[in-house]
Amino acid sequence: MIDAKKRGWVVGITGASGSVYGVRLVEALLNENYPVHLVVSNAGWRVLGEELGWNAARREQALQDKFGGLPGKLTYHAIADIGATIASGSYQVEGMVIVPCSMGTLSAVASGASDNLMTRAADVMLKEGRPLVLVPRETPLHAIHLENMLKLARLGVKMIPAMPAFYFHPETIDDLVDFQVGKILDSLRIEHRLFTRWDGGQAAHKREKP
Repeated sequence: MIDAKKRGWVVGITGASGSVYGVRLVEALLNENYPVHLVVSNAGWRVLGEELGWNAARREQALQDKFGGLPGKLTYHAIADIGATIASGSYQVEGMVIVPCSMGTLSAVASGASDNLMTRAADVMLKEGRPLVLVPRETPLHAIHLENMLKLARLGVKMIPAMPAFYFHPETIDDLVDFQVGKILDSLRIEHRLFTRWDGGQAAHKREKP
C-alpha cells in the first residue's frame, strides 16, 4: 500500500471570495509533509491578488514566496493543462479539496463537465471513488445552488461551507480561517491543532499552529 504522504492531495482554488482558506490549507498540508498538487483558476488568481496582494503576473514566484521551504512538495498545474498527471485516474492521489469553491465550479462538477484541469480532476475523484471536498462560499444561496450541492452530497462529496464558528472565542481573522481549515482536515482524517475542540464548555487544549 502506498503511503498517503507519498500520494498527496489535490487542492483547487477558484474565484470565490475566501482565497485565504485555500492558501492556509496548502500551507497546513505542506507543513505535515504531504505532497500538494495545486490548481488555481484564472478568477482564483485575480482574487488572490485582490484579497491577499499576490502578484498574479508572476505566479511561480508568488507560490515560491509563500510556500518555498515548507516540508512537503508543491506541484503547480496550470488550469488549462488538461494533460497533467492529476487529469488521469491512473495517477495516485489521496483526494481533492476545492477551497473556496465558486458556484460556477460547483455547477460544473455537478454536471460532469471537464473543460479545465480543476473540473477534470474533480471528475476523476468521483469516478475513482476518492474523497472530494468542496468548500462553497456564496450567500445567499438560490435553489440551483442548493440542488447542485444536494446532488453532489448524494454522490458522497463532502460539503464544508465556509461557516466559521465562534464558540472557541476567536481573537483574530487567522483564528476563524484556521477553524475552517481544521474542519477540512478533520474530513480528510488528518490530525491537527488548528482550533480548540468543544468538550462541553471546558477548553480541550490550547490552540497551536503547526
